[in-house]
Amino acid sequence: MKKLNIIFLLFLSLNMFAQNVNDKIKIFENNLNHWDKTKSKKFSLKDRMEFYNANAVSIAVIKDYKIEWVKAYGFADVSEKRLATPQTLFQAASISKSINSLGILKLVQEGKLGLDDDINNYLKTWKFPYDEVSKGKKITIANLLSHKAGLSVHGFGGYEKGKELPTTIQTLDGLKPSNSSAVRSIFEPSTKFQYSGGGTTISQLILENTTGEKYEDYMLKNILIPLGMSSSSFNQPPAKDKENLLATAYINGEQVKGKYHIYPEKAAAGLWTNPSDLGNYIIETQLSLLGKSNKILSQEMSAKRIEDNLGVFLNDFKGTKYFGHSGGNEGFVCHYVGSMEDGNGMVVMTNGSNMKLIEEIVSSIASLNQWENYPLEPIKEPIALAIKIECEKNIDKGIELYKKLKKTRLNEYNFSNESELNALGYEFLKDNKIDSAIKIFTLNINEFPNSPNVYDSRGEAYFNKKEYTLSKTDYQKVLELEPTNQNAKDMLLKIAKETGK
Repeated sequence: MKKLNIIFLLFLSLNMFAQNVNDKIKIFENNLNHWDKTKSKKFSLKDRMEFYNANAVSIAVIKDYKIEWVKAYGFADVSEKRLATPQTLFQAASISKSINSLGILKLVQEGKLGLDDDINNYLKTWKFPYDEVSKGKKITIANLLSHKAGLSVHGFGGYEKGKELPTTIQTLDGLKPSNSSAVRSIFEPSTKFQYSGGGTTISQLILENTTGEKYEDYMLKNILIPLGMSSSSFNQPPAKDKENLLATAYINGEQVKGKYHIYPEKAAAGLWTNPSDLGNYIIETQLSLLGKSNKILSQEMSAKRIEDNLGVFLNDFKGTKYFGHSGGNEGFVCHYVGSMEDGNGMVVMTNGSNMKLIEEIVSSIASLNQWENYPLEPIKEPIALAIKIECEKNIDKGIELYKKLKKTRLNEYNFSNESELNALGYEFLKDNKIDSAIKIFTLNINEFPNSPNVYDSRGEAYFNKKEYTLSKTDYQKVLELEPTNQNAKDMLLKIAKETGK
């Protein structure tokens, strides 16, 4: 009789757990912003996906060091009417850097690399060309992983399918067919943080030069498979047998030409994966920090990786620490976060281009699973989306609407992020509506006069319009605000070439 009671109680507890999870999923799907008391209207996940032009969303939620639930929503490919599933693969974009750091630190742990050594000690097929900018200081592997190397090239745009791809060395030297500039010093290493996908690409070459293997082969065998990420791959382009699993990329609801871009900068942006696989990575990291697993790194090395931001970003919210990373490739955005102490976390991947949806999803799950001290701030509506339709009809009336909403509904819309208007301006620029783009960029300059990025954007629009004098003025302003800005220097040289002065 006692045995039956134990079985019954076990069944009851499992049933209550299942019901609890299902209840949470139901709340998440039907009232995404349930935790936000400033909202007077309920929005479902589907509502917000439509609002943000996200065709597919795939999610893995972690609780108590286990994957609690996994679900996918929407279409992996709209034209094919192919639904997203938990197995659908997305481009992880800059989340690739987190997995790359495991590969590099494994080699450090094995004594094959020195974390604080000069990178040129390990580069065999190419050497970094130091100059006076680095002031005699050497760049270390730790610098590359923590974005403190003082290097240029923030990120990469990828290549259309079928286009010629550059070698890693061509990418690092900015030589054709590379579509990015050379990776070079822009300030003294170890002095400050500046995000550089270019620096991560140097670490890719270091791994290949050290192991004698192709980057994707080494990472599959030594990192992905041991982590339980067997569906994932750094192959660029992806293998043919994966094609039916690949999500198609979309920007503002429009399919990217060729369905997605190719990223030969594998360590920085080349991982194809899904939330379940990345969930396994998060759990392994958490268990390693506790000394309960060492599939890749020791407890000591895992702690150093997190605390020193080597391929991850550490946030401390009132004493509770979370590690994570975001990513954005052409037509894909994604994010993961894991707690350091209590086994919570999640992964969100979409084939869209708006991170705001991901922020809402993470906040919703953090609230449902009661993440300790995780900041849950009211969600402000994107101002760019609020004025976009009016801007498309009449740019001047759209700008008038912006000013009116700022005056009358300041607390409802996000006016504090310059990237809102910047992204809208680039939509017009992409559609060759250059005058509209210039007006939006000018509005952004008026709103954020101390940001070099907003002048850079308008300078690009003026350049496209062949208004070289105005473009030059904007790029000079960029350098006034940020003297090391390499893009501004390159553009001024282009302008001089076009004008002959």
